[in-house]
Amino acid sequence: MTTFTKITGGETPLIEVDAAKRLSKIDPMTYGGFTEHMGRCIYGGIYDPGSPLSDEHGFRKDVLAALRELDIPVVRYPGGNFVATYHWQDGVGPREKRPSRPELAWLGTETNQFGTDEFMRWLDALGAGKPRRVEPYLCLNFGTGTLDEALAWVEYCNGTRDTHYANLRRAHGHPEPYRVRYWALGNEVWGPWQVEQMTKEDYAKKAAQWAKALRLLDPDIVLILCGQDGQSSWDHYVLNQCVGWVDMHSIHVYTASNEHVKNATAPLAAERAIQIAASLIDLARIENNVSPAKPPVKICFDEWNVWDPERAPGDKGAEEKYTLSDALAVAVWLNVFVRQSRYVGMANLAQTVNVISPLMTTEKGVVRQSTWWPLWLFSRFMRGWTVAAHVRSAAYAGETQPAWLQGALAEAGAPLLDVSAALGDDGFVNLAVVNISETEDFAVELKGVGAGVAAYTVSGSQVSSTNTEDKEEVGLSEGKWDGKGEYTFPKHSFTLLRWKP
Repeated sequence: MTTFTKITGGETPLIEVDAAKRLSKIDPMTYGGFTEHMGRCIYGGIYDPGSPLSDEHGFRKDVLAALRELDIPVVRYPGGNFVATYHWQDGVGPREKRPSRPELAWLGTETNQFGTDEFMRWLDALGAGKPRRVEPYLCLNFGTGTLDEALAWVEYCNGTRDTHYANLRRAHGHPEPYRVRYWALGNEVWGPWQVEQMTKEDYAKKAAQWAKALRLLDPDIVLILCGQDGQSSWDHYVLNQCVGWVDMHSIHVYTASNEHVKNATAPLAAERAIQIAASLIDLARIENNVSPAKPPVKICFDEWNVWDPERAPGDKGAEEKYTLSDALAVAVWLNVFVRQSRYVGMANLAQTVNVISPLMTTEKGVVRQSTWWPLWLFSRFMRGWTVAAHVRSAAYAGETQPAWLQGALAEAGAPLLDVSAALGDDGFVNLAVVNISETEDFAVELKGVGAGVAAYTVSGSQVSSTNTEDKEEVGLSEGKWDGKGEYTFPKHSFTLLRWKP
C-alpha cells in the first residue's frame, strides 16, 4: 500500500519506504500470461512449424527464450472470446484427423493443429530448467459448450482412473495426468459480443451447477468465476450467488488514451475496481454466512493491458505498436497490482505474443516492444512482500480516461510520481517509481533507502517513442547511486531502485 500527500509550489517531493512494515504477500501468479487463438498469438507466435527458428515441435525457440526471462508462473488458454465456440476434442489426437472450424469470435478459421496436448508440451518447454513448472489455466466453454464436455476435459487432463477420457489421454501418448488446477467458468459471458451471452441470473445458476459437478469429479481444482470489471451489478450478483462455490473472481479491464497523462493514469481505474470487487466479495461472504474457515476468494485479473480496439482491432490481429507512454502505463498497472496484493491472487497480461503484446515475432526473430521493459523489471524484482510507502508529490487533477476516475481521485488527483515498494525474499528492498510528467524531472528526497543502490531506468526521448525491428527508441539503462542527497527521476520515465537495508 502507498499513501499520498499532494504538494504545490516549491515543496520538495518525498518518497518514504518502511521495509519493516510488511503489508501483504505478492502472489507469484501476479505475473501470469495469456495465449488465445487470436491473430498471430498461437499460429505464427508461439507455434510456427514452418519457421527455421522453431524446434522439432514447431515451437518458436526465440519466443521461449524471451518468455523465460519473465519467469511466467501461469498461462491462461485457449481464450478469451475464442473459447465460446471452442470444442477441446477438435484439438486432440492425430493432427491429420483434426477438423477445421469457423471461428466466430475473431471471424477466422481454426485449424486445431494446436490444442490441449500441444499447449501442455509448450508449457513444459517454457518451464524447462526452472524449479517450478508453469501452471496451465484453462477456460471452459460457457457459450456452445456443455457440462458433459467440461467434465470430459477435466477428466482428460486430470483423470487417474481407468475411465474413458483419461484413457484417451493415455492413448494420445500422455500416460500421466496434466494436473490442471485452474479452471475458469466461462469468459466475459456478460458481453453482447459473446456467442450465448447470458443474463447475470442465468449465468449464476449455471456457474453454481457446473462448479458442483466439477468439484465432484476433481475436488482439488481451483474454480474462477466470470466477473465483469469488478464494479458492476454483474459482479455484485454473481458473487452473491456463487461465492461459496468458487475460489477466485475474474475481472477484465483495458486502458488507453491518445493523451499521455490520461493514458498513464488510466490504470488507477483498475485499482479502484480491485478495491470495489474486494468489498463485493466481503459483502457476498457476509450475506451468505460463509464460514471463516473457507479461504477468501481472491481476484483473478486475467485480462489486463493497454489496448485501444479502434487502433488495433481484434478481428485484424490486435497488433498494437506500443509507445513509451504505454510502457509507463504498464508500469502503473504493475504498481497497482503490488499495492493491492492483499486482494490479487492472479493477473494475466493479455497477451503473451503478437496480440496486444510486449513481444512481437518476425521472420528474423523477436522484437521487444516498449512495454517489455517494465514487465521484465517487475517480474524479476517486485516479488515477496508489499511494504509501506508514502509519496509527497505534485498531482494531476484534470480529465481522465475513464471519465469517472477524475471524481474517484477527488481533490488529491493522481500523483505524478506513481509508486510501489516490495521486500524480496532475498532481503532486497525494491522501489518502483513512474514519473508520469511529460515535461518535468523531479529531484526527490528519499527516506528509508540504503547505500549502494542499483538503479534501472526505462525511458526514451519522447512519450511517442517506440521499438520496431529496425530501431529501439525505448530501452533500459542501469546505474548506481550512493543513497545520499536527492534522487532525480527523469521526466516520462520508469525507475526501479534496489538496495539491501
